[in-house]
Amino acid sequence: MTYEEKGGWRSDVAPYERPHMKHSVWQMINTLVPFFLLWYFAYLSLSISFWLTLPLTIVAGGFLVRIFIIFHDCCHKSFFKNKIANELVGTITGILTFVPYHQWRYTHSVHHASSGNLDRRGVGDIWTLTVEEYMSSSLPRRLYYRLYRNPAVMFLIGPIYIFLIDYRFNRKRASVKERMNTYITNLSIAGTIALLCWAIGWQSFLLVHGPIFLVSGMAGIWLFYVQHQFEETYYENEEEWDYVKAAMHGSSFYKLPRILHWITGNIGFHHIHHLSPRVPNYYLEKVHNKNAVLRDVQTITLWTSLQSLKFQIWNEETKKFIGFKDLKNLKRFASVKKPAISIKADS
Repeated sequence: MTYEEKGGWRSDVAPYERPHMKHSVWQMINTLVPFFLLWYFAYLSLSISFWLTLPLTIVAGGFLVRIFIIFHDCCHKSFFKNKIANELVGTITGILTFVPYHQWRYTHSVHHASSGNLDRRGVGDIWTLTVEEYMSSSLPRRLYYRLYRNPAVMFLIGPIYIFLIDYRFNRKRASVKERMNTYITNLSIAGTIALLCWAIGWQSFLLVHGPIFLVSGMAGIWLFYVQHQFEETYYENEEEWDYVKAAMHGSSFYKLPRILHWITGNIGFHHIHHLSPRVPNYYLEKVHNKNAVLRDVQTITLWTSLQSLKFQIWNEETKKFIGFKDLKNLKRFASVKKPAISIKADS
């Protein structure tokens, strides 16, 4: 039996599944304080030059990503031991990141429970079609899928649609508590924007928070995309699907410069996070270094991660991602096979 099958990973992970109040509070301080200071300085710099404002907003956008990681951990109940503390901080950071806490906690839990499962796609993940599904789709659906997978659409229009529009509405069958949390989040966002526009003017607000929103939104979607969309990722049907294999082989280790690991809350150690979502972000690297087997996963860098943009369709036969260009070869192969199949059918 393998290390995964024996469950040997549990003994390596278990000690780190308990949040530490001191670490969590310090992370809130070293994340929220710099973010608000950068926001304020970016506003002040408008009186000098927008070209001074822009770099400040880019850095602030990075800190907003870090705020989202705090929100993310609260959704997993891994940031605090106390449930109320997770919900309170999760809701507040959700307002800052434009994401309703209870709604996202549900869809993200579905993502963790079904990542890599071909029969349970569609909730909290990147829309992915198999070759067979794509080939059998209507022309409008194919065009829509190609548009969805276009980098400009996914990383420029995507953040605007998801964070400004999609998250403003409740999902079907949402509980009363979830619905109320979405309403509270929406009202809080609207109230905060209205207050800031009144205080500094809507033009200044857009010049400061617009770039912050776009930088953090693009970075967030990129991180979510790149850590599951690599060539030999993991996809299986329900019967063969395995949670541990999906975590270890369907999630990557995004090897980033240390400063970027810090600003992104160590989410690059994504295989560890999927193995145990109860591990707080500040312990993920320690778990990764605990055992050589936990480090024996798909590793991508800033440079190699760019290759993921060409992976758009899942080939069930080869168990690899391919691009739209690769479909031409598959179509030729299918056209060669067709006559033989038709002759056999006629006979």
